Amino acid sequence: MRWWAAVAWIDQLLCEAQKTVDEAEVFFVKATSVSAELKQKKVNLATSSEDYGLGIRTIHKGRIGSSSTNNPGQWRECLSAAIASGKLATPHEWKGLPGPVHLSRTPLSFDASIRIEPQVDIDLIEKMLEGAEEHPAEVTAGSASLSFATVTLANSKGVRYTDKYTGVSLSLEAIHGQSTGYEFDHSPFMDKVDPVSVGERATFFAVESDNGKEIATGEYDILLSPLAYGELLGNVFVPALSGRNVHAGRSRLAQSLGETVTDPQISMYDDPLLKKASGSVRWDAEGTPTRRVDFIREGILKTFAYDLKTAYRFGKTSTASAIRGGFGGLPSIGHHNFVVDGKRDEVADERVVYIHNVVGAHTANPMSGEFSVELSNAFWMEGGEFDVPLRSAMLSGNVFDMHQNISGLSKESRAIGSMILPSIKINKQRIIGK
Repeated sequence: MRWWAAVAWIDQLLCEAQKTVDEAEVFFVKATSVSAELKQKKVNLATSSEDYGLGIRTIHKGRIGSSSTNNPGQWRECLSAAIASGKLATPHEWKGLPGPVHLSRTPLSFDASIRIEPQVDIDLIEKMLEGAEEHPAEVTAGSASLSFATVTLANSKGVRYTDKYTGVSLSLEAIHGQSTGYEFDHSPFMDKVDPVSVGERATFFAVESDNGKEIATGEYDILLSPLAYGELLGNVFVPALSGRNVHAGRSRLAQSLGETVTDPQISMYDDPLLKKASGSVRWDAEGTPTRRVDFIREGILKTFAYDLKTAYRFGKTSTASAIRGGFGGLPSIGHHNFVVDGKRDEVADERVVYIHNVVGAHTANPMSGEFSVELSNAFWMEGGEFDVPLRSAMLSGNVFDMHQNISGLSKESRAIGSMILPSIKINKQRIIGK
């Protein structure tokens, strides 16, 4: 990919680093963003910012050092700090940073039509409020934000990659009586978000969830929305696919390669090359070219996720699953676009308990899979229509066992963070009434 004169100082940094360490890596981010916050129905705050972030990683005799700064002009001090931290690190098995390969220059998650301007945010908020008028709930809060980032990765092996990313994020909260509603949307592309729908759904759930009826404790067929499903999947199942957790004895799936671990209709994979998806990248956070990784295919566990450090330590190959939580963080195992797929069908024709969201999924036991969560915006649903709202109740069970009782996936999927998920119907799940 094209190397700009504007970041030629990175070549100086790498040249300087190689006088002292075996290898060095630079992760540089330049980002511009604007955001607007809504208090009730008034824009309370509109802000814009331009940020820089530099992360440096050094490797010398298997010892990994790191440092970061938001002032790239201080790269010399940052490099010195990274080298110093490496001297204190425990040595690891290390076989080298990746070298350069030819990659397409076409961005996967970039919308050139997006204008990073406060007025665009305000227009998005006005459209959310327009949608919110569909139902007589009170809007309590909301936000809209736009972002543009240029990300550069370079290393002493000759890697020089640069890519561009955009983002649009929306959210709205509403209340009606004792009931609340919340909705959001996000995408790298403006034409993929629907602010009117965000507003309408938020007030819909606030109004329709009011005066909920009690539900008796028992076993029910349930329909988890992508949002509710994502909470359970992301806190339990996805971490169990991390090679680091597998080899550290923190994954229930550690001994299950080649075995059936979900209903046979389920496949789970990471597709970093999906067009117009939020997590799409051609290279991971360490410069390894990305590819689709099939974790579960028709119910059978095929592989785990690895970054370079974990792969080298345990004699595996990186799956290009390295991500960074920010410019200051070291690469770690994650995913780019985690997709749950399988045979699609109508899932709401028969009577089910529909669960829009859950509260408390972070308390689930990631090793055993046991969980107990509070239902939020739950309804009886039949014939694809919302029926009677349900008063606060608990859903209790096991995330791993739950995947053995799946009876259907919705035809539509939705992006929830870096996951792309359908609604999922599950038989005989325990709900505890209050």
